[in-house]
Amino acid sequence: MNILVMAGTSDASRLIKNLKNSKKDVYITATTVTDYGAQLAQEAGADRVLPKALPQHELTHILIDLNIDVLVDATHPFAAEATRNAIKAARKTQTKYLRLERPPLNLPDNELIHIVRSFQEAAQLAQKITDGPILHLAGVSTLFHLINIIDKGRIVARVLPSSYSINKCLELGLSGENIIAMQGTFSIEFNQALMKEYHAGVIITKESGESGGTISKIEAALKLKIPVIVVERPEIHELKKEKVKGSVEELLMELIK
Repeated sequence: MNILVMAGTSDASRLIKNLKNSKKDVYITATTVTDYGAQLAQEAGADRVLPKALPQHELTHILIDLNIDVLVDATHPFAAEATRNAIKAARKTQTKYLRLERPPLNLPDNELIHIVRSFQEAAQLAQKITDGPILHLAGVSTLFHLINIIDKGRIVARVLPSSYSINKCLELGLSGENIIAMQGTFSIEFNQALMKEYHAGVIITKESGESGGTISKIEAALKLKIPVIVVERPEIHELKKEKVKGSVEELLMELIK
């Protein structure tokens, strides 16, 4: 079986690893948008890795050229364009499409939690809430939304410890002292220590699901009475007609049945 996994998340790495362990006749091609993501996919056991973003026409050609049986879209919930491209390519080539997506969170009802629909809205609201440091815990790819609205000297960003992420922060004008390069999901206590250290006046994060560490960020902020701005994940209408699995285990059962 030839499987294409659109990777880049911890869930995708777990899926690749479990697939290689459970099916001996599987050949996995993984796509990622960064070299760091490619490294994770290779370490998980992918047979081939394509480390670049793929527009719909390129993805369509790959599905045909590699004779892909199943396209597994395990991209981040916020990678809406990648998901739309995957669905279109799969439909065009009549390739089986499966979506692995973390279930949305039930956020606590608290006056310190502000839910918004975009990062532009998040930046504008952050300006109103505080004139102090703004701790951005939503990844390097969303950072540019803040730059034109908020003074760069007030933005502290936690990003992955990859050359791509760090260089992107520097290109956007952040100083080295305002870049926190760390990998992983962190405990409430660790997040609290970070928020205290940088005197955060507000936190910006995104609704990435439980495995994205969103809850521990929010709970840490609430314990410190720091407002949290949570950006909702984009709604992808095309997914309503597709098979969506909420866990690696569910998707594996669909693939190996």
